[in-house]
Amino acid sequence: MNPISRRLMFLGPLGLLAVGGGAGALLLHRMADGSFDPRGVPSVLIDKPAPKFSLAPQAGHPGFDGAALVTAGTPVLINFFASWCLPCIAEAPQLLALQKRGLQIWGVAYKDREESTARFLAQHGNPFSRIARDAEGNAALEFGVYGVPETYLIDKTGIVRWRWVGALSDNVIARALDPLLAKYA
Repeated sequence: MNPISRRLMFLGPLGLLAVGGGAGALLLHRMADGSFDPRGVPSVLIDKPAPKFSLAPQAGHPGFDGAALVTAGTPVLINFFASWCLPCIAEAPQLLALQKRGLQIWGVAYKDREESTARFLAQHGNPFSRIARDAEGNAALEFGVYGVPETYLIDKTGIVRWRWVGALSDNVIARALDPLLAKYA
């Protein structure tokens, strides 16, 4: 083995160690200043208009499309959920509490049967003023949904201001959502 190959064998792992150390230091810095969000998933939609989509309504409930987000004239929380989703059950009390505060929450039943969605809402409460059905998952693709539940805050002009992947909790609402609601109300 020539000397250059030997050096590369030695420097390769050192380079990987340096990159890993740098990433670890950045993580520690973000944890120290409070900007680290272990559940945060970046979205290309933040500060951009909500995607265009058109979905059928859930039986007995008004549905909606992308244009309705602009004409709502108020901030809207879009919540992708499904009857088969355990975290969706866990966040149901938080959504009901937000509804009682007067927030418009519009639900998107993601890849769910209509009768299953109806049973879910009857059993766990219905915080949604509108419910659309995304049986094929096309609107979810437009939003970049990773899975359910996933929640987006759309301001009164139709701009996406926030995304949360996973179940909403009281802490998430207090620390992340409430300041945005105050800003974009």
